[in-house]
Amino acid sequence: MLNYLKELCALNGISGDEAQVRNYLEEKINQFPDILECRTDALGNLLVHKRGRNQAKHTVLIGAHMDEVGFIITEIQSDGTCMLDTVGGIDPDVAIGRAVFLPKVQKFGVIGCKPVHQLSDKEREEKPAKKNLILDLGTSSREETLALQIFPGDSVCYHSEWTELGGNRVASKAIDDRFGCAAMLKLLEGEIAYDTWFGFFVQEEIGTRGSRTASYAIHPDFALILETTTAADLDSVHDGNAVCHLGKGAVALFMDRATIYDKELYQIAFAEAQKLNIPCQTKSRIAGGNDAGAVHVSRDGVRTLAVSIPCRYLHSPYCTAQISDMTQSYQLAEKMLERMHEL
Repeated sequence: MLNYLKELCALNGISGDEAQVRNYLEEKINQFPDILECRTDALGNLLVHKRGRNQAKHTVLIGAHMDEVGFIITEIQSDGTCMLDTVGGIDPDVAIGRAVFLPKVQKFGVIGCKPVHQLSDKEREEKPAKKNLILDLGTSSREETLALQIFPGDSVCYHSEWTELGGNRVASKAIDDRFGCAAMLKLLEGEIAYDTWFGFFVQEEIGTRGSRTASYAIHPDFALILETTTAADLDSVHDGNAVCHLGKGAVALFMDRATIYDKELYQIAFAEAQKLNIPCQTKSRIAGGNDAGAVHVSRDGVRTLAVSIPCRYLHSPYCTAQISDMTQSYQLAEKMLERMHEL
């Protein structure tokens, strides 16, 4: 699974421009056994139906999103720099001075803003605003930038290297949610207990759009969403404000701002983690949301659970996660898929 994750994080696929990720996944999946169907819908979701050892009495969907946060070019200025807007929730603080990559033209750039010594006293007290972010490509005129075939609407992605840290941890862009995609690939490459639908969703970061159409098409009875969630477990963050912790296993959610999760499934998740002898935690703050928000209210309702890995510095060029949490989240997800089929 870790090799899948490393390869997936190296790909570029901001919301609405996920083709590179989808092509990688489809190439892998077409080599796996017992694939009954593999199709791409009009929005770009990759929907896969895999045969299990047993025929399913329920329709069960496991899903994760392919897209990552990034930027989009909105305007090209006379000096050759480009005005940007964010695609997904990005704090401008983490973007300034960072290297970025334009997949369409295979060019690098740097995100900048007004120099600190040019800021007024009021501006220095305020956080940077995304409207002030610019893309510096090294060009010196609008004509020079246009000659590179760079135009408004082009995608701009973080550029970072997969980095192995101490403490069994790794850092990279796009761990949110290429972890979920990697875990689903690992499930797809082997045997599964029951026939199951796998959904690789688009456009989660801008409003859970892909999962909305995919869940409507598949019409599941149960859904398991694999995700990455914010951990703020630093010494300067006290009590429940840490939300969840690296090294304490999978995160099973009872509620976020988009979903109240199925209470029975939530309780089963902790019981199964105990049987597997792996740690499991929940979030100490009701915050955020994910594809479960769209899936659980699809058609006549879907019994839904989310299993996430805790991750520091989410939506930055170097999301940081612990490998043991990934392994334990995978184990719990595999078991919960079986349990959903057996309810």
